[in-house]
Amino acid sequence: MMVHFGKFIAKHRFLIFLVSLLLLIPSGMGYIATKINYDVLSYLPDSLETVAGQDILVDEFGMGAFSMVIVEGMEHQDVVRLEEKIESMDHVKDVLWYDDVLDISVPEMMLPSDLRDALFTENSTMMIALFDRTTSADETMDAISTMRAEVGKECFISGMSGIVTDIKNLALKEMPVYVLIASLLSMVVLLLTLESAFVPILFLTSIGMAVVFNLGSNIFLGQISYITQALAAVLQLGVTMDYSIFLLSCYEELKPSYEHREDAMAEAISRTFASVAGGSTTTIAGFAALLFMTFMLGRDLGIVMIKGVFMGVFCCITVLPAMIMLAEKAIRKTTHKPVIPALTGLSDFLTKFNKVWLVLFLILFLPAKYGNDHVELYYNLDSGLPADLESSVANTKLSEEYDMSSVYMLMFDSGMDKMDKSDMVSRIKEIDGVKWALSLSSILGSSFPESFVPADLREIFQSGSLELAFVCSDYPTATADANAQIGAVNDIMKSYDPGAMIIGEAPLMKDLQDVTDVDLQTVNSISMAAIFIIIMFVFKSISLPFILVIVIEFAIFVNMAIPYYTGTPLPFVASIVIGTIQLGATIDYAILMTNRYVSERSAGRAKKEAIKIAHRTSTKPIITSGMSFFAATFGVGLYSSIDMISSITNLLSRGAIISTIVVLGLLPAMLSVFDPLICRTTGELRKQKVWLKKEG
Repeated sequence: MMVHFGKFIAKHRFLIFLVSLLLLIPSGMGYIATKINYDVLSYLPDSLETVAGQDILVDEFGMGAFSMVIVEGMEHQDVVRLEEKIESMDHVKDVLWYDDVLDISVPEMMLPSDLRDALFTENSTMMIALFDRTTSADETMDAISTMRAEVGKECFISGMSGIVTDIKNLALKEMPVYVLIASLLSMVVLLLTLESAFVPILFLTSIGMAVVFNLGSNIFLGQISYITQALAAVLQLGVTMDYSIFLLSCYEELKPSYEHREDAMAEAISRTFASVAGGSTTTIAGFAALLFMTFMLGRDLGIVMIKGVFMGVFCCITVLPAMIMLAEKAIRKTTHKPVIPALTGLSDFLTKFNKVWLVLFLILFLPAKYGNDHVELYYNLDSGLPADLESSVANTKLSEEYDMSSVYMLMFDSGMDKMDKSDMVSRIKEIDGVKWALSLSSILGSSFPESFVPADLREIFQSGSLELAFVCSDYPTATADANAQIGAVNDIMKSYDPGAMIIGEAPLMKDLQDVTDVDLQTVNSISMAAIFIIIMFVFKSISLPFILVIVIEFAIFVNMAIPYYTGTPLPFVASIVIGTIQLGATIDYAILMTNRYVSERSAGRAKKEAIKIAHRTSTKPIITSGMSFFAATFGVGLYSSIDMISSITNLLSRGAIISTIVVLGLLPAMLSVFDPLICRTTGELRKQKVWLKKEG
């Protein structure tokens, strides 16, 4: 059936190429129309109380986010004018400042101590700007950009919305460069490994089309994360390049055997599909494991990359064959001697020292596993951003001048007894690390009649049956101290009102850590189990899945242990996705060599000879594949100033090299040691009782 499909592609090559070009138009439109989400916290499950509280905040108070605005060197009258200017901006719901409680003619010392400490230092004052949309809504980011443009250099706008706005601006500037760097470095690798200077252009064009088709189809998802958007093209390029190399190699090998090149290409398409469909299954399994994350960013990346692999396979058996046949003259004219010669010498050297590799494995396994399990992760989203960003500068000022590291909100029943409200807030203030807590009761006193509260101030703190309080913490978000503090605040608040909620960046970060810690174990277990089962069915073996998974897992442990032993903290996302992607993408290297080893053993070759042949024939393809994956990710890791992106790509590029080395060095040793077991537990080898044959 695939041969008939291949003949159709070969015969109608110009039509196929033309149609693929036309499909770029709707795909490009879909790519442009797909919304990009720059707030990773929005991917937390809706079932969390902190997430539900955000929705209630928008519905009940018409408020979805807030930012602290630090104003330096201004007279109170000028601050009032600035406050009015900010309040008039689109999607700024309100601004909380001194004049909402007392007239500015009243000395600052007359303010309640909590409010005075919160709003004033010796040389500056702080306002709290409230937005009518959520943290990462386009309208909120537009409001932040407008405020920055209008308030002047004396003002600094901190808070999560400012961070998200800066991430958006950085990502929009850097993302096109990611693709350019990955393409150029991949081109270098292809020029070194292929025998035609024109073929790399065809490969990158075909994969580029697959990337556009994939990104364009994201329109049906509604939106994708900026992390997915940044990584999708780079990862798709890295994990699908092998398919193109296999097709061309197969076609060139078959051409002398066929009278018509269309027939050779048809057979090449058929063989490529059979090989690539099986090989891509492990890669898809790695990405599919991400779908089981409770943190929905995994689902986002998983779906897009599964589509990307499918698109890569599709273009490899349709678009690329058409282009190769249309450009054969150009391919022949640019043919040159291979830059990288046959690597038989390297293969012989690596297989000669089997015992050395086994010793290294035994020595390094436990330290590598320990490093993998204990690498430091960080969850604070602004930790990996450049220090000169406007949000970073503002957050630093907030910390240094106001001793504020985070601010979050409490939402509770407004019908609670006023004395209970006052007592609750007073107890919360006594918790370690709480700098101040602002509520109507703390600002006005529990004996102050609520009818005397200014309407504007009451509108900020009360809505229907709900009331808000603001809590300032000395502790940075996503730290053990901050998480313990939030737990203590929650316990006190719930003792007064079981339905009360904590809302804001810090409690969301706590939930993020709790959720992703579980996800890490789940995803790794599922990806290993899925790939284990795939290998078991491919080889009809019980032993080979253990051996191959252990080899690649060891490479992953080494990769993840390096940050631990160098004291380099990683963003939490990196630890989750690396294990699945490196396993799914590089297990193919081990499968390639093992497949040839099993074939040679089945054909009657002795153990050593089978391993030697398998290694010699696999070395160059594995190195080419590993270098392609490395090239697609290495440059992005060096260039990106967003640590969430650079850490993942750095780990992937290093992982590609480590997996290549481990497969070429350790796997032959494992096959040699466990050969009797493999022969007894693997399909045809067991039937033929290969282990009974003497070594020749």
